[in-house]
Parts: sequence; C-alpha cells; structure tokens
Amino acid sequence: MSDAKLTLVSHYLCPYVQRAAITLAEKAVPFEIRYVDLAAKPDWFLAISPLGKVPLLIVRQGGGSETVLFESAVICEYLEETQPGVRLHPADPLARARHRGWMEFGSSILSDLWGFETAKEEGTYETKRKALIEKFSRVEAELNDGPFFAGGAFSLVDAVFAPIFRYFEVFDAIAPTGLFDALPRVTAWRGELALRQSVRDAVTPDYPDRLRGFLINHDAWLLKRAA
Repeated sequence: MSDAKLTLVSHYLCPYVQRAAITLAEKAVPFEIRYVDLAAKPDWFLAISPLGKVPLLIVRQGGGSETVLFESAVICEYLEETQPGVRLHPADPLARARHRGWMEFGSSILSDLWGFETAKEEGTYETKRKALIEKFSRVEAELNDGPFFAGGAFSLVDAVFAPIFRYFEVFDAIAPTGLFDALPRVTAWRGELALRQSVRDAVTPDYPDRLRGFLINHDAWLLKRAA
C-alpha cells in the first residue's frame, strides 16, 4: 500500500490519460489533476516528461521526494501493484499476460483511430474504417457473455477500451460510422462501459465539444460526410 500523494498530468482529449484516471477511480485513490496544452507545452512539463507526452503521474512521498512516471501502461501497473482495493488484473499469471496483450491491442486500435479521425478525404477514411472493423472483429471473437472483457469483473483491459469507445459517442452523433453494426458483443461491452461512473468521470463535461473542435481543426472527412 502506498501513502504517496499523486498528481495526474493530463490533456483533455488524451485516451491514454483516461486509462490512468479510470484506474485511479476504480481503486478509489485520491489524486490531483493538472492539464497541459500539448500544442504549447510549458517548460515545467518538458522538463519532467522524457517523451513530451501525457500522461504523467507525479508521485510525492514522505520527506519531499518526487518521482515522475510516464507511459500509461506503466502508470496503471504501478497503481495495481501499490494501491489497495479491487484488483484490476487477474491473479493467474497466464490470464494476466493475456490481458496485457489485449491492452497492447487496444493501443494498436488507437493508432488506426488517429488516422480515421484525421482523414481528410474519403479514401483514407474508408481504409481506416475497414482496418478498425477488422480489429474490432478480433475483439468480438474474444468476448464471452460480459458484461466486461473478463466477464463479471472490471479489469485494466476495460480501462483501455473505454476511452476508445468514447470517441464513437461523438463520431456516430455526427455521422454514423457503422463500425459496430455486425459486432453485438462489442456493442454490448461498449454500452456497459459507457454507464460506468469511473469511465464517465475520466473526462470533463465539455469533452464532446473539444473533440468536435479537434475534427474541425483537422478538416476531418467525418464532418464532410455529415454536411
């Protein structure tokens, strides 16, 4: 158990930050949050972020010592190992390794999703849409009766995929993407995660407006489809 004081350094739209915020909430760990503008990174942030990215977790321990953790997977694993309460990884080593693999698969989905949301013309949009459907179809094959990835217990895999699904609450409100039309298990999982308090609280209330602003700034094809 850790009695350290935690500060999560965040950006309003970053899905990787949301993983850490969800994990903190699921474990009922008190923390502060500090937002940065990644388009104009402040000097204090660049001084402590080796990759110039969020999330960062600033861990302040007794005696004034301070450690900065970077990379969302590292932060989530640290919280799992040090914080009490519900366990978010399986106890079995093989099951735990499988979960870690699917967390990485979630990161690969985010790479395709970036290309999807920033596509400026129809061809790129459709290529990325098909790539996302293929990846979500693989996830569909891994799911059972739910409601979560591992059945009845919320896990770090759920914390990874919830921010991915959140994008589509906004995208499908603009112009239906059809990504989940033939994926009933993924659709049910997505719906369950959207209701979870830790997931809802991982972003600010103006998240949809901020994401729409991002799409406008990138001249996204998704907006042109809706026009």
